[in-house]
Amino acid sequence: MNLANKLTVFRMILVPIFVVIGYLGTLGVITGEWLGIPTAYWIMNLIFIIASITDKLDGYIARSRNQVTTFGKFLDPLADKILVLSALVMLVEYGKIPGWIPVIVLAREFLVSGYRLIAVEKGGKVIAASIWGKLKTVTQMIAIILVFADKFNFFDFVRATTDQAQAMASSFQVYMTTPELVFNSVTSILMLVSVVATIFSGYDYLKGGKDLFKDKE
Repeated sequence: MNLANKLTVFRMILVPIFVVIGYLGTLGVITGEWLGIPTAYWIMNLIFIIASITDKLDGYIARSRNQVTTFGKFLDPLADKILVLSALVMLVEYGKIPGWIPVIVLAREFLVSGYRLIAVEKGGKVIAASIWGKLKTVTQMIAIILVFADKFNFFDFVRATTDQAQAMASSFQVYMTTPELVFNSVTSILMLVSVVATIFSGYDYLKGGKDLFKDKE
């Protein structure tokens, strides 16, 4: 097994560790906090960052050393999907994001996987990743990292500024004097962008291979 594949396997191993840390956090086994964020969140975030780095590193090593293998082609994208979906599910468990976000991501992956099966059956046509696919990957990774470091939940900044605005003359003043809410707005909007990119990347993928769905006369 070459180095690139070892990194991919290592990323797969990190996923159950990531989930176990999250579970221990909910049980209260891992206690304490730093900057208002539970310790379990910081540990999970560190694991996710390391796994995300290996995602970029294994692909670079495989291409630069000409070590692209069938095993790597199969496991690398699978490891990415399991990592991202595990993180999203844990964020739902913690109440940090709504459940419809991982539902959309999972639906997209099922649709694309189904398309790939049909593509293999009908000649192995491969659709190149579009700008939406690249945007999806980047925004998902960054948004997940930021959400774990966010004191608030998805789009809390809207509710917070609205509530405080009722007691003050200027909601803009409240918003700008609360750095945590500014951070929450960036995090929430980036997560929303990743969802939009997920939808459009799935649409582009299927549109690019629409001829595959036509039965031959």
